[in-house]
Amino acid sequence: MKDFKAIRLSYKNTPLEVRGKLSLSQDDCEQLLKTYQNDERLNELLFVSTCNRTEAYYIADEDISVSLINNICKVKEIEDTEANQYFESVCDPKDVQNHLFRVAMGLESQVVGDIQISSQVKRAYQWTADHEMAGPYLHRLMHTIFNANKRVQIETEFRDGAASVSYAAVEMLDELTSDINDPKILVVGLGEIGTDAVRNLQNTSISDVTIMNRTFSVAEELASETGYKTRPFEELWKAAKEADVIISSLPIADYFNKENISSLDILAFKCFMDLSVPRSVAENVEEIPGVIVYTVDDINARADKALEKRIKAIPHVEAIIEASLSEFNKRTQEMEFSPIIKGLKNTLEEIRDKEVQKYDSQLSSKEKKQVDKITKNLLNKIMKVPVLQLKATASANKKEGQKMGKIITDLFDIDLEKR
Repeated sequence: MKDFKAIRLSYKNTPLEVRGKLSLSQDDCEQLLKTYQNDERLNELLFVSTCNRTEAYYIADEDISVSLINNICKVKEIEDTEANQYFESVCDPKDVQNHLFRVAMGLESQVVGDIQISSQVKRAYQWTADHEMAGPYLHRLMHTIFNANKRVQIETEFRDGAASVSYAAVEMLDELTSDINDPKILVVGLGEIGTDAVRNLQNTSISDVTIMNRTFSVAEELASETGYKTRPFEELWKAAKEADVIISSLPIADYFNKENISSLDILAFKCFMDLSVPRSVAENVEEIPGVIVYTVDDINARADKALEKRIKAIPHVEAIIEASLSEFNKRTQEMEFSPIIKGLKNTLEEIRDKEVQKYDSQLSSKEKKQVDKITKNLLNKIMKVPVLQLKATASANKKEGQKMGKIITDLFDIDLEKR
């Protein structure tokens, strides 16, 4: 597909602040899809947006990246001059295909093998389909990606374990609270790692989550996104007393110390997960009976093991992508020539039918069936030679395949408009 193009920006070249401004919600994506529904310049369109990337994939004869960037900026109400320095336009279809596969598999994620990205891509595709902006090409490509993703899950260790501190912390928390009925979780400090931890909690069965931040509006915004509770920072110690697990990413050394934790009157169990560097939970807190503390080093050790497994699996994942893309493009190429093949078959069938009709009155019912069978078999054998030759030539050299297709079309006077 020579017309498959994309625009993209990600954590690799764009600061978090800018990514936040250009991150597209479901409403944003649907608004943009509606904007382009009647745009004759493009046929199919897909937006993929997460906290780490904003991308658009489209099929068009011309590069419409400027239009896409401008409309994204209008929706987000920011100046396009700021976005233009980060968005990259990609017009090589092979690069675009490969990149979308890599994004969907998690190879391009900040956390290698990110388990959330495949679901986010599926949702993006659903919005596109709902607004009738996915045609034959995107439908087939996306389903090829989903099948490749299943292979990655089944055949590799690429998705095994938690490969980031926030992922590992939540995975560890899930295990620690497995015997607690409706555990109460308190997340304090909503920098990048604290925010990631909150979002990762959405992938667990834990529902009683309270989030806190010194800037209350930040907590309110994340609470609105996730559906979790929030409380003013002034109520921290009351919330800490009620919580079973406290995840802290406060940038204040030893904020949770032995003195203030002792005042919580811990009866049985309280766990602290300290994601801060330097530590926000003092070392001597572990001396308090019933208190368990996991530091960022403890959690990193777990993440490092998972990451090592994922990195080892990357060549296998890339081999799956290569095989999937090869099969997809082979089928796409065959579909490109299918109108010619169908036209050739119909033309030869018309010739066969006319010739058989000449002798219709001279043949018995049994003879008619035999003649029909023999001539159809003959037609199929005649068809086989040019069809195989066309596919083989196109596979070796697409331009030569197109030349051969035109020769067959002209030679047999095939009207492709009617096919």
